[in-house]
Amino acid sequence: MSFPDGFIVHEHDVLVIGAGGAGLRAAIEASGAGVTVGVICKSLLGKAHTVMAEGGMAAAMGNVDDRDNWEVHFADTMRGGQYLNNPIMAEHHAKESPDRVRELESWGAVFDRTKEGKILQRNFGGHRYPRLAHVGDRTGLELIRTLQDHGIHQGMEVFMEMTVVSLLKSGGRIAGVLGYDRERGRMHVWKAKAVILATGGIGKSFRITSNSWEGTGDGHSLAYHAGAELMDMEFVQFHPTGMVWPPSVRGILVTEGVRGEGGVLRNSEGKRFMFDDVPDAYRAQVATTEDEGWKYVCGDKNANRPPELLTRDHVARCINREIKAGRGSPHGGVFLDIAWIKEKIPNASAHIQRKLPSMYHQFKQLAGVDITTERMEVGPTTHYVMGGVAVDGDTQESCVPGLFAAGEVTAGLHGANRLGGNSLSDLVVFGKLAGEHAAKFAKANRAVEVDPAQINEHTQEIEKVFDRPTGENPFAIQYALQDAMQDLVGIVRTEKEMELALVKIEELKKRYKNVGITGHREYNPGWHTSIDLNCMLTVSESITRSALERKESRGAQFRDDYPDKSAECSTFNLLAKKAPDGTMEIRRRPVVAMRPDLKAIIEKMK
Repeated sequence: MSFPDGFIVHEHDVLVIGAGGAGLRAAIEASGAGVTVGVICKSLLGKAHTVMAEGGMAAAMGNVDDRDNWEVHFADTMRGGQYLNNPIMAEHHAKESPDRVRELESWGAVFDRTKEGKILQRNFGGHRYPRLAHVGDRTGLELIRTLQDHGIHQGMEVFMEMTVVSLLKSGGRIAGVLGYDRERGRMHVWKAKAVILATGGIGKSFRITSNSWEGTGDGHSLAYHAGAELMDMEFVQFHPTGMVWPPSVRGILVTEGVRGEGGVLRNSEGKRFMFDDVPDAYRAQVATTEDEGWKYVCGDKNANRPPELLTRDHVARCINREIKAGRGSPHGGVFLDIAWIKEKIPNASAHIQRKLPSMYHQFKQLAGVDITTERMEVGPTTHYVMGGVAVDGDTQESCVPGLFAAGEVTAGLHGANRLGGNSLSDLVVFGKLAGEHAAKFAKANRAVEVDPAQINEHTQEIEKVFDRPTGENPFAIQYALQDAMQDLVGIVRTEKEMELALVKIEELKKRYKNVGITGHREYNPGWHTSIDLNCMLTVSESITRSALERKESRGAQFRDDYPDKSAECSTFNLLAKKAPDGTMEIRRRPVVAMRPDLKAIIEKMK
């Protein structure tokens, strides 16, 4: 086959886009199955956003509380997701997470330990028992280090600092991908029998986010424009605690592990306001006094958990309410206080530094705050999207043959709201499944030829911006989009504001067609942003249209005009698909039916 001049061509059986936890675990599994594997990452290897995950990975190992098991974990995950989860995925996750943790340990991960030498597990929001295996508050970093060290010996080929522009198809099947290297702007074509998306989240579509610069929804957009369906996009999780001061670090995550180790939330009056608003569904499991909550933190099996460890959507709304009522901190947040535990234990300072080393250094160096003696200022930050590519619960394959996905770019496991710590175990459980089944697909199917006409079309599309040196500024469009999403499609939503957001998105899409770039393709951040913008606009539209269609409050979506749950809305997931005329269609799909044995587990756990 002849390709256009200047294109660098690669060929693999399985191609993985993304080198975070899900991508690396998928690549390891596919390589172990004996197929050739390529891994493309937008940044440098080891710099994936997974390294920012701090608190731990959820797995029902029962090392701290032997009452924990996969059934309890399954029930917690389904309840947290408001039963919009795919129960097949929730079952896989709950059953297989302990094996994936032990596997990481066998590959060299160094977890914190109990006195008996078992892997230590900590409390986290929404989990009934201490369940998060962790490495201090640097668990994501250890996960990536371990997968990377193990993976480089498996024979995979890694392409760093590359951006994928489009998925290439032939005869309805995936044939490969088109991309470019971010340093020099040279175009690359990767031919592949199967492609696995592991590109992470969408947080950069909002003004305040814990996500890194890479979180522009690339995989969501690539899949959508290739004909796959996006599901549950209305459910965007706002983590309750991001840094709010100084401005240079606004949004950077403050791990839930701070609350798991005894940190409490206070307003400007010093009051623990979380005691004031406990949902009826959780009332029997939540402490009513500070002493009872502290006993839970210390491992008392008979104590109820503190209200600060309720689900993230609820805690974020409570914080937002305190701020709007004028009881916030000086810089627009509330106070997170772990220094108070000095009243409870000796050598509290050393204890905090040992348990939360990253948090201690992060605040000390970036904000000039010593968390062992002072309160932190925190507030909600766009953190995670439960929605993503709709995939088969067993194989992780999308409706496009040969296109698989794993990690945050997929939908199904978390339903309407993700429990903290489920994300890291999600990466390794479903990364393994995606790698396994992509390899099977590659072995069972011959490669299909890439169409040079597609390559030319997509290349010309991203190069048009150089013909308009006086056109629209891509950064200005990006900022306008982030403001619109933050202000109009944020923690609390209304139909009027979201309709206005759609108007603004349509205006920005028109402006996007006139984006202009000066200079050339080498070292050009404006060009990179112009390409990211297409992804961000697609993702923002899918979030807004889905949120408008779901006329209720459930999980991470809270609508002020529909503050209650709707029985009708509990029966369907929403899918966004590209129509033949290029517009976005939103349709309802019945939730995946739960098997009788899984229903019995839910009933037993209630």
